[in-house]
Amino acid sequence: MDEIARYNRDRWEALARAGVEYSIPHLDLTPETARQAVDPNGMLPQIAGKDVLCLASGGGQQSAAFALLGASVTAQDITPTQLERDRQAAAHYGLRVKTIQGDMRDLSALGADAFDVVWHGHSLNFVPDARQVFAQVARVLRPGGLYQLSCANPFTHTLAKEDWDGRGYPLRDAYADGEVVYDDPHWDVTAPDGSVRQVVGPREFRHTLHTLINGMTAEGFALLGVWETVSGEASAAPGSWEHFKAVAAPYLAFWARWGIEGVDSVRIFPTRS
Repeated sequence: MDEIARYNRDRWEALARAGVEYSIPHLDLTPETARQAVDPNGMLPQIAGKDVLCLASGGGQQSAAFALLGASVTAQDITPTQLERDRQAAAHYGLRVKTIQGDMRDLSALGADAFDVVWHGHSLNFVPDARQVFAQVARVLRPGGLYQLSCANPFTHTLAKEDWDGRGYPLRDAYADGEVVYDDPHWDVTAPDGSVRQVVGPREFRHTLHTLINGMTAEGFALLGVWETVSGEASAAPGSWEHFKAVAAPYLAFWARWGIEGVDSVRIFPTRS
């Protein structure tokens, strides 16, 4: 484990212990809400009986949803408290989830061709080289397996709602792959009693769109679709989260299929003027 992994492991451990929202197990799922949580775009017609890896998405949320829908679930995360929440959620539903602590850049604890689905929660931006992760995911997926990736929109990754200047949310930082991004050096974590605590956040890295798409296709993935997180509330107060989402979509979600010859995908190449 290198310095980056150790640093972000410790930061996420502190966030999880403080009760950040991504570490709160989902204990009120139904089959309907579980499916909406992991497949809002209808890309998984069959979940029951599938082998699913929840990658770097500990916290007892997606792993519980997949297990409730009948999948055989493995969760790998770098943070022990996050994995403990996965086990807590599984026990709550009387289900079983296998947990492994490890870096998303190293899936050597998992066998090749072991999974039908890799569901990668919003975590890719905590490593500097996305392509290392794509290679690992390709190794553990079976031919025809599906990969769901959620990550920051690289065009808006350095922006925040607080950047409203009266006219818009101006771009300032160089658009460079692997750039260290410190959007929130401290995260505001709200406790059950409503109090807010500041916790030092993890180190983040920008991954350009051409790195994301070309990195996947280079490993044999065929892109099936891309979705943006947006808000329909353009009339919301400028500087609010809803207005920011309406103007500068903060997140992307990709679905891709691995290892099927003859399936065309998309490649994007950067140009420089």
